[in-house]
Amino acid sequence: MDKEEQLLKKRIMELAALCYQRDIPSYTDFLNLNEQTVFHSIERSLPPVRYLMTGGYEPAERKIVCFLPSYEEDATNLPISILKVEPVNARFAEGLTHRDYLGALMNLGIERGMVGDIVINEDGCFIFCLERMAEYISGELRQVRRTSVSCTAVPAFSCRVEQKFEEIRGSIASPRLDNVLSLVYHTSRPKILPYIQGEKVFVDGKLAVSPSMQLKGGEIVSVRGLGKFLFTGTENETRKGRIFAAVRRYC
Repeated sequence: MDKEEQLLKKRIMELAALCYQRDIPSYTDFLNLNEQTVFHSIERSLPPVRYLMTGGYEPAERKIVCFLPSYEEDATNLPISILKVEPVNARFAEGLTHRDYLGALMNLGIERGMVGDIVINEDGCFIFCLERMAEYISGELRQVRRTSVSCTAVPAFSCRVEQKFEEIRGSIASPRLDNVLSLVYHTSRPKILPYIQGEKVFVDGKLAVSPSMQLKGGEIVSVRGLGKFLFTGTENETRKGRIFAAVRRYC
């Protein structure tokens, strides 16, 4: 166990204890997939408090863990703000990428854990960030590369995150993880195994360690270096005993 993992476990334990002992809400920074796996590894050893893991939209990859006090049935006031970033003059705007927006944020001295997903759209992007950082980011983010931009907070109901995806269907022997990955990424099972063995595959934010893991409809699978997809489930069975699987691969 490295030092960063130890510190993260300690921080999570402290936040859960704070919620349990004082009956007040507490929450982590945005966690990447590896950090979410660390959380799940100590989940059963935490104090008996309810929690919600969310990134502000479905299907977010980076998420915070909100520990809920006893008087809250659901987390109605999530500490997540949504910022809309657009070029001041679309005519002269560059073709900005996720890396460009992230780089501009890092240049402002913002730690990565303060920011969740950055979702690119036709007009610019949406930035999901911790609520306490929203005012600073919206006030300071004025340029991405050489493009002048505006940055304003928007309510969740007006944030239309449209995830583009490709529908993929095909026959597989069973909904094993390696079978589905081979179907989605158009490769053989032996070539997909190094991704699982190299701890690069996550199912609903949890590290997948076995190629024989059975996927269930509605689960989101992320593969480092290849992308992510929603496994929508299995359909009819063929005469030879194989089943049809359907996924939505995010573009």
